[in-house]
Amino acid sequence: MTTSVTTRRSARKPKGDGHLRRAEILAAAERIFVAEGYDGATIRKIADEVGVSSTALYMHFPDKSCILLEICEGTIRHLLERNAEIAAKPMDAANRVKLMLETYMRWGLDHPNAYELVFSSARHVTAVMADEGATADLGAECYEIFSGVVREIAAEGRLRAGTADSAAQALWGSCHGVVNLMINRPNFVWAPADELLSVTLEGLMYGLVAD
Repeated sequence: MTTSVTTRRSARKPKGDGHLRRAEILAAAERIFVAEGYDGATIRKIADEVGVSSTALYMHFPDKSCILLEICEGTIRHLLERNAEIAAKPMDAANRVKLMLETYMRWGLDHPNAYELVFSSARHVTAVMADEGATADLGAECYEIFSGVVREIAAEGRLRAGTADSAAQALWGSCHGVVNLMINRPNFVWAPADELLSVTLEGLMYGLVAD
């Protein structure tokens, strides 16, 4: 799929609004990393997209790997917080798992660039996260919360097939596949997103979890 990036100059931010400029840089980097590939992206291209000089951008980020790292951290931290919130809800384990997966899928469809970078650009993300142990730990913790609730289902003897580990991985992998296809095949005539997500989750949960 070919994606074009349209360079646009954004208005100069007033003094004290550096956090807004930083957010613009992250958003522009997401678009360029997806359109050009991580290797093809440069600080100059990102700076041009935001409408600042390369020197000004370096005041926020020393290099593009730091930009990618912050995108990864922001994405994973958001999902970690949502997983922790859902895991603590006083509701049936199967409903919590379903809600975690729905949250994950909806976030991906709402933030396609960040999703594609973090979950579909494995080579560069893995390298960046390997250099920053804290980010890798966040990812492991996020998955551990999710798989922990699947283990609750397994402990209740409600899994129709597999183990807690294989069930958690199958659930996550299946949902990722749907989101990834919807993002990367925009010209396919997809069913309405709400309906497709509902059918996917109902089918997965019914197929793996006994009442």
